[in-house]
Amino acid sequence: MEKQRVLFLCTGNTARSQMAEAILRRAAGGRFEVFSAGLDPGTINPDTIAVMEAAGYDLSGQYSKGLDEYLGKQSFDYLITVCSDAEDRCPFFPGAGKRLHWPFDDPAKFDGTHAEKLAEFRRVRDQIEAKINGWLEGR
Repeated sequence: MEKQRVLFLCTGNTARSQMAEAILRRAAGGRFEVFSAGLDPGTINPDTIAVMEAAGYDLSGQYSKGLDEYLGKQSFDYLITVCSDAEDRCPFFPGAGKRLHWPFDDPAKFDGTHAEKLAEFRRVRDQIEAKINGWLEGR
């Protein structure tokens, strides 16, 4: 059976979409090929790496990618936007089957101490994991 292809899209591909990529890959990598991209790619946030590693996820093979890496070159069964900015700025993606919008807060925009910021990254990670697990249960 051919794996379904999923692309997670956000603004920078530095936190939420990276988390979603790793979580879905671990939860159902046998069923899905998983990718992520950003409209304005940056560098994976060190706090993203820290909270993912703390939960047992290895992001060492992941890097921030732009949408142009995939646009017009690959097709996906699912395009899942994980922030409202990406949903608004990318109204159409050729080669995407089903489009889903799962908005999550941007943990990098949280203002607080480093410990509070890490807590926010963990909260968002846990929300993404719960959303993915719920989605998988319905499949």
